[in-house]
Amino acid sequence: MSFRVFVDSDVILDLLLSREPFLPAARAFFQLIEKRGIEGYVSPLTLSNLFSILRKGLSGPEAIAALRRLRLLLRVLPMNERLIDLALASSIKDVEDSFQYYAAKEQDLDALITRNKKDYPAAGLPILNAEEFVALYRSQDR
Repeated sequence: MSFRVFVDSDVILDLLLSREPFLPAARAFFQLIEKRGIEGYVSPLTLSNLFSILRKGLSGPEAIAALRRLRLLLRVLPMNERLIDLALASSIKDVEDSFQYYAAKEQDLDALITRNKKDYPAAGLPILNAEEFVALYRSQDR
């Protein structure tokens, strides 16, 4: 079964920054993207935010190189005025999360993968953490 999922910044940073105790789940998740054909998506906002965070511990060229490697695995969703308006009218408290959620929902993705599940609505789009997604994928891959 093929899955198309939105990948939140926190899961990406768990991998790129080797953040424990979240690294094993992030690594297993990204291995599914790399080797099993799971389609992972981000928004342009994700890449901008990642650069800002990575830049705190890496040089500019190193941060860009990390994003280039990431782009080999992940696709970038379009953002438009309609999505921005939906996000701004949303009850989701964090505007960035709202942008991500509506970008994923607009493209009819199968799930949004994040460690901050409470930040997203309970209905409308499945919200899973990396560990849950890996378990779900493995249970259906038999």
